[in-house]
Amino acid sequence: MPAKKTGSPKTPKKRSSSAKPTKTEVDILSPAAMENVYYISHNAAQCLEFRGFGWPNSKKKKKRARRKKKK
Repeated sequence: MPAKKTGSPKTPKKRSSSAKPTKTEVDILSPAAMENVYYISHNAAQCLEFRGFGWPNSKKKKKRARRKKKK
């Protein structure tokens, strides 16, 4: 009987390097992009942050966990 290897996961197959998807340049000021940012941002600062022009060293707001009231 052949010995089985235990505890070793299967190695994933590597894809060939010629099958890399090419990234296309996207115009962030196109009408479709502007309509999208209109619906997802609440103000101008948030719009710029979504587009990658956020303030450096800015702290993100943390959501507070709600506590249950004791009776």
